[in-house]
Amino acid sequence: MRNGSPTRKAHPVQHKRTLAGIALAAAAIVTLAGCSATSSASSKDDSDWKTATSAQSAGGMDALVKAAKAEGQLNVIALPPSWANYGKIIDGFTKEYGIKVNSANPNGSSADEVAAVKSQKGQSTAPDVLDLGNAVLQQNLGLLADYKVANWSDIPDSLKDADGAWTRDYTGLMSIGYDSSKISDAPKDLNDLLGSEYKGKVSIAGDPTQANQAASAVYLAALENGGSADDITKGVEFFGKLKQAGNFQNVLPTQATVASGETPVVVQWSYNNLAWGPAAGASGNKNWKTVVPEGQALGSYYSQAVNKDAPHPAAARLWQEYIASPTVQNLYLQAGAFPSTLAALEKSGKVDEDALEAAGGMPKDYVELTDAQVTEAAKVLSAKWSATMGS
Repeated sequence: MRNGSPTRKAHPVQHKRTLAGIALAAAAIVTLAGCSATSSASSKDDSDWKTATSAQSAGGMDALVKAAKAEGQLNVIALPPSWANYGKIIDGFTKEYGIKVNSANPNGSSADEVAAVKSQKGQSTAPDVLDLGNAVLQQNLGLLADYKVANWSDIPDSLKDADGAWTRDYTGLMSIGYDSSKISDAPKDLNDLLGSEYKGKVSIAGDPTQANQAASAVYLAALENGGSADDITKGVEFFGKLKQAGNFQNVLPTQATVASGETPVVVQWSYNNLAWGPAAGASGNKNWKTVVPEGQALGSYYSQAVNKDAPHPAAARLWQEYIASPTVQNLYLQAGAFPSTLAALEKSGKVDEDALEAAGGMPKDYVELTDAQVTEAAKVLSAKWSATMGS
């Protein structure tokens, strides 16, 4: 992760990233000031929301809310309740608008999202909205509808498609979560996981050729072992060594497997490791701790998008308005995820300062693979992962 730096320190998140900000989320009252404002444009009952590129272009926010309520449902996919506060976010949407949210395949991957869009095209069950990792996003741009939220200017140009096909929404940092009752010494970096104490204990969140979170674990391993964002081959080689040492556990980790002790060490986003520990109360693991190696922090924004064939096109666009609002962007932050509008929130004084402090602030030494680098990384994973891991 440090591109050859001899420094191998690690930062225990439970100290810097206190659980105070996450606890705030439990008491958060989800209102939507950003989406409740009325538009000066006249409401049009006959608006074609399937092709609307903004609320203003199709009658305004009141018209959008009215049409979405008439549809009455929203289909989301691959959004676990513990992932970046999505449980509270989904509940808040229903409370605000009275729209039922159908949540399919919550533990699915970005590839699963795309597969559902394609296989269920024309059906009422098809996903309306998507939450995609960048590699899968770049491969499926043709499935997306252009749409710009009301606070479009709050999202940095580098974090959105110029035409509105997608917007980056939130990022975490790659981290190591571990059960301190089973691991005596906190790992400092991924290379510590090659030790004998980790025999049969280390898992990642799925198949790196299919899931962005799992692929990012490989990216991190590449950065820590002399590779680079331009060539992640060293990351694949690291996981090959981890398997040869008998330390890799081919089990998909979930909050339940962490709570039960089945998956004692998980390399995944910081907001997921934090959510599966003491912050989860009785459903979490009280001994679960989170470490983010110091130096270059590896992150990867997830992108929001509307399915161009969404069965509930108005509700899909209202969801985009909702999650881009300050209230929901702060809910991401309260879970330890950094929202794309963070700079705008800070400038306007709307940021949840306690949550920002608890999350440790956006790291200055931050690495995220570019679109081109992600595309090349996907080629490496496709060619080498299965052969290296024997799967």
